[in-house]
Amino acid sequence: MTDILVDPVCTLYLITPPKIDPTAFAESLTAAIDADPEAVGALQLRLKDCSDDDVLRAAETLLPVCKRFDVPLIVNDSPDLAKQAGADGVHIGQQDASYEDARKLLGNSAFIGVTCHDSRDLAVEAAEAGADYVAFGAFFPSNTKDAKHQAGVDLLEWWSSMTIVPCVAIGGITADNCRPLVEAGADYLAVVGGVWNYADGPAAAVRAFAKQMGR
Repeated sequence: MTDILVDPVCTLYLITPPKIDPTAFAESLTAAIDADPEAVGALQLRLKDCSDDDVLRAAETLLPVCKRFDVPLIVNDSPDLAKQAGADGVHIGQQDASYEDARKLLGNSAFIGVTCHDSRDLAVEAAEAGADYVAFGAFFPSNTKDAKHQAGVDLLEWWSSMTIVPCVAIGGITADNCRPLVEAGADYLAVVGGVWNYADGPAAAVRAFAKQMGR
């Protein structure tokens, strides 16, 4: 399914913090999206050190918010949990289920994205297999995840010049440093702390990003 995320202007791909109180986070998510609904293109549910039941409960709480704003909810790592949760898709890393297995389980209507780090070969392989988007990074140091790969803006420029498959930039992205990624052709900016830890709150963060993304 390749019509997710096809947008002529860069858009936010929000990622949850590693641990959340689903009810409280639903309020923050609502405020963030409502600040500029057109600036937010997806939410990834990415919880760490949590049980499957915790992920499913969080998805149950967040899905109504996502549906209200027509924002796809994408579960990290697990196609099985994405299916159980009734999510719109899954994001898989290189050590997770294969793209083929995820597509077989979730069907053609699901959004499936693939982590490609800083690799052109992995990105081409994922796109040729049918991935709805590829994710590159990390572009900057991050407090959320220890990055083993460093990507440069030249990768985004190359990708955007050769394909219409959307690309997501990830890794330490903030409203202050995102502009070169936007100019290089990133379709989505994957953001965690840059929104949820923003000094003036998530709504102000989304508005700040929107300005840098030309919205």
